[in-house]
Amino acid sequence: MDGPNNGIVLYHYSFSPYARRVLWYLSLRGIDYAECKQAPVLPRPDLNALGVKYRRIPVLAIGRDIYCDSRLIIRKLEEFFPNGALGASSGEQKAIEKFLDIWSTESGLFARASQLIPTDMPLLNDPKFTKDREDLTGRSWSKEQIAANRPEALAYIRNAFRFLETTLLSDGRDWILKTDKPTLADIEAIWTLDWLNGLKGALPRELFSEKHYPKVFSWIARFNEALKTAKPQAPKPATLKGDAASQRILEASFAEKNPSVDSADPLGLQHGTEVEVYPTDSGVKHHDKGRLLGLTEDEVVLSIQTQGKEVRVHYPRTGFRIKAVNGGSSKL
Repeated sequence: MDGPNNGIVLYHYSFSPYARRVLWYLSLRGIDYAECKQAPVLPRPDLNALGVKYRRIPVLAIGRDIYCDSRLIIRKLEEFFPNGALGASSGEQKAIEKFLDIWSTESGLFARASQLIPTDMPLLNDPKFTKDREDLTGRSWSKEQIAANRPEALAYIRNAFRFLETTLLSDGRDWILKTDKPTLADIEAIWTLDWLNGLKGALPRELFSEKHYPKVFSWIARFNEALKTAKPQAPKPATLKGDAASQRILEASFAEKNPSVDSADPLGLQHGTEVEVYPTDSGVKHHDKGRLLGLTEDEVVLSIQTQGKEVRVHYPRTGFRIKAVNGGSSKL
């Protein structure tokens, strides 16, 4: 890609589980990038400067194209950097990889995992943090509610460990797709479980240990060892302050050609219609508005004006709602 650091700017904060998916991917691939560190709670003026209201992390820019949601970000990195991509090749492997993506991000697995945050975690004493997370998730983050949710969440997560132990990892393979190194399927399957395993006090060791799930725990250890090996060999990311990051993005060219709107799409929206896009599972109050530039089976693209410049903001279709605003036209 053109420009310094492959034209990539990653907006994230260090303990975001979703951002770790992207950070792992970049490390395992050895892709050079720049990062703009964000606060774990709103406001995020660095993203507001790009005209982006979407409130979740990570967000990644390549040139003047901005990608929201870790699923779409990883898919785009696979497309932009195909040599050495981590995605599956055969149809059967692609099905496993896709299933694990849905299982880990859309089925409620992480929502359950987040209910296992230990109640003695210092952040839970910070009303700014708990209020922010209540805005994000639409549920209570009181210590009492977390404690009440814990038994059911533990049962759900134990089922997830058992699933991997008794199916995909049951034959003793090193990696999910029987490869010689971790692939995207491993990232999809492991990120929630690894996050919980590293969160002190989240998993009671009388239920979750090498004794109970030996294959899962040895796989987690192998994955972390692979990351430990890959990180020093990968380029060290450049660190940008917010104003430098937005300047770099707004002065860049677009990374993708002009997108198009599928005339057969069930929503019946036309190119140029003013629309709003927002997630349907978390962060639902934060809507981006712009002109509809692209609409395919798995992606929507908005044109948003900010600081006298156009940026193109991309979202996945799954888990997002697209609606015409201000009397915008639809063919249906």
